[in-house]
Amino acid sequence: MIPWLPDAPPGWLLPVFAPALLPWLPVLVPLLGAAALAAISNVRVGARVSVAVAALTLPLAVLLLAVPAEGAGLLRPDALNLCLLLPAALVGLSGAVATMALPLPEGAGRAWNAGYQAMLGLTHLALLADDALLMWMALALAGLVLALLVGLRHGAAALSAAWKAVLLLGAGSALALLGTLALAMAAHALAGEAALSFETLLRVGREVESGPLLLGFVLMLAGYGAQAGLVPLHLWRGDAQAEAPTPLIVIPIALLGQAALHALLRAKAVAALNPAWMPPGAPLLLAGLAGMALAALALWRARDAGRFLAALAIGQTGLAAFAFGLGGPAVMAGLMQMAGALLALAAAAYGLGRASRLRGAGGMAALSGLAASDARLGWALAAALGALAGLPPLAQFMAGFLMVQQAVARLPWLALPLGAGLVLLAIATLARLRWLCFGPPPARGVPAGPGSGQTVFLLMLLHLLGLLALGLFLPSPLASLLAEAAQVAG
Repeated sequence: MIPWLPDAPPGWLLPVFAPALLPWLPVLVPLLGAAALAAISNVRVGARVSVAVAALTLPLAVLLLAVPAEGAGLLRPDALNLCLLLPAALVGLSGAVATMALPLPEGAGRAWNAGYQAMLGLTHLALLADDALLMWMALALAGLVLALLVGLRHGAAALSAAWKAVLLLGAGSALALLGTLALAMAAHALAGEAALSFETLLRVGREVESGPLLLGFVLMLAGYGAQAGLVPLHLWRGDAQAEAPTPLIVIPIALLGQAALHALLRAKAVAALNPAWMPPGAPLLLAGLAGMALAALALWRARDAGRFLAALAIGQTGLAAFAFGLGGPAVMAGLMQMAGALLALAAAAYGLGRASRLRGAGGMAALSGLAASDARLGWALAAALGALAGLPPLAQFMAGFLMVQQAVARLPWLALPLGAGLVLLAIATLARLRWLCFGPPPARGVPAGPGSGQTVFLLMLLHLLGLLALGLFLPSPLASLLAEAAQVAG
């Protein structure tokens, strides 16, 4: 059953490794952990339990590589969702460890630990779901949990940011539900009760009327685009990351965005089988270019660490959307872009969180010259931001190279705006990198902040090694997994 294990598992473990049950474990373990954490009042104990839950979830996600893709059920692991699930589980574990190294404001730890694990479980469910309605439900609940996490910092600004997230993500969920129902109604005559299964929709998509398919995709684009933070549906993201109680909020937001983009990619694969007057990739191309342009501008204007991370994330989301809009082999570049962005954004959040504690402030002006006060932190943050800028040989460089190559081969007239977007993003990111890491330190003294700098540095180093491995294709199974995922996505 699991070819890379030397012997068959013990008999009492065989039910756990059953293809019908194993995909549920990376979902149920974090959700049950969230329920347990909600009852643990001691913040230190809760943080340790959160790390233990995430540490158990990661190997369960890896075991899904052994599940046959043809297995039926509400959850269906395949190359496409495993490319996103495995880095999500890894970052979920490192984020749980970082919570111990970067303590939260007083009174927020218990709710954060429970909400964090709930976000992990719900986004894992959204990634693994073959049923479109189950996927929608997971993403809608994840949006509500995220809004609660944003509002944990007491104050009018945090409450306003949380309500903005509730309203925009709720509206997005409503539109996504309408799109899901439109797809199901279009395929019902041919697929019957299985019309909500993406596997079934891919089989019957060529015979379904093109109009309802396109309508369903457009509605899902508007709905899931709001959850992913696609421009111009990104308005909640900057406030959410600026007003959250910790820079670690970038992890739940990025996980929600990646799961929403995955849902869009599934819907696009169905709509592309029977295109109507508008190719389904066109709006993704436009949203991607707009995201790159807006992120480059926002990076210059960001005045605090939260909005700076939000601008970085919007640019990375735009690049992934552009790759998915191109389609074909460019999907492989988009998946590499998403996995690399998650690793790099989390590493940058760890570095900026530690720097904010060292300097006693989160404003960009107070965070300059980090290499002068903590050389390891400054250089590790420079490497993470360099990855987001697309410097070789890390993952974002390879993804950008493949994207430009595919744009030249498939739509040459798009190669120029794509190249301009990549250059603008790189210039803006590198300019802020120079200021943060190697600029003049603030005139006032640097207070000693609590928390473990050694742990933060090791977590950042782990993520940077992952980015290097992605960029160089060192794990050979990863290259084949990405290629297979591009075929699944059409």
